[in-house]
Amino acid sequence: MRRAIALAGNGPSNGVNPQVGCVVLNSAGTIIAEGWHRGAGTAHAEVDALSQLTPEQAQGSTFVVTLEPCNHTGRTGPCAQALIEAGVGTVVYAATDPGYASSGGAQRLRDAGIEVIGGVLENDVEELLEEWMLAARLHRPHVTVKWAASLDGRAAAHDGTSQWISGPESRARVHEQRAAADAIVVGTGTVLADNPSLTARTPEGGLHDHQPVPVIIGKRNVPGDALVHEHPLEPLIIGHNDLHAALSEMFDNGIRSVFVEGGPTLASAFIAAGLADRLYIYLAPVLLGGDKVALGDLGVGTLADRIDLNISSVERLGADIFITATPNRKDA
Repeated sequence: MRRAIALAGNGPSNGVNPQVGCVVLNSAGTIIAEGWHRGAGTAHAEVDALSQLTPEQAQGSTFVVTLEPCNHTGRTGPCAQALIEAGVGTVVYAATDPGYASSGGAQRLRDAGIEVIGGVLENDVEELLEEWMLAARLHRPHVTVKWAASLDGRAAAHDGTSQWISGPESRARVHEQRAAADAIVVGTGTVLADNPSLTARTPEGGLHDHQPVPVIIGKRNVPGDALVHEHPLEPLIIGHNDLHAALSEMFDNGIRSVFVEGGPTLASAFIAAGLADRLYIYLAPVLLGGDKVALGDLGVGTLADRIDLNISSVERLGADIFITATPNRKDA
């Protein structure tokens, strides 16, 4: 299974489909084929591995796969049926598929007389597929909220200037994080005030191979000459402030992970609504004072209502401190 997990990492971490790896063993326990999923519309890991086998090799073999074989027809057919038709003997998988339409593959295999063993290194695969799993279970994208602030919690100086609070190492990391997300989300206020391009760029100034879909939330109009219209991908403009509905719309558009980088108003709204699954916090060793705080009203009226954080990592990036945390809350 560890080899299958390593193979899964070869696939793209973005998009509708999860990273999945597969290893095939013969009756002697020797690896005879390997496969992984290379992205939406391509063969799933099991079918990729199956394509490398003769019918005689597939008969009675053991498939070790990181995710329960799918049980539905999308851009490709159901993997469970492909394994049944190939006559495999045993299927071992790590994590159960949480999808409403795609789950049930294990039972389909058992009904066909194939031995099925589930839950092997399940936690490892749950960690690998954290964002995709949450999106599949909640039917909304996984949400990361990011902000940069001074040590006294300010996002800008008194006159509104904010470029740059954080250092070059932090800014480079942010662009890597943008490239890792399906979408980057800002509010119309940020578009009107800063006119950002919302692209993911390399330290040399070029574009990353993967670009997040630019998503703009808010009731104000986005100017026709805004830089976001020059983005390689067409912007998704959501003309209201209902965050639950906005996330549903993103999910329906194939977005499974979003990077919220839209300033204090939008960041605070996601956190207050209980929709922030992860926080990326960049703290610069400067003091600004004033009222330009990094976060606004979070709905915390008294200390008992505070939002506690679980800090998973603290890292030095140049002179800055980068904190990764998750709100300690129930899923919304």
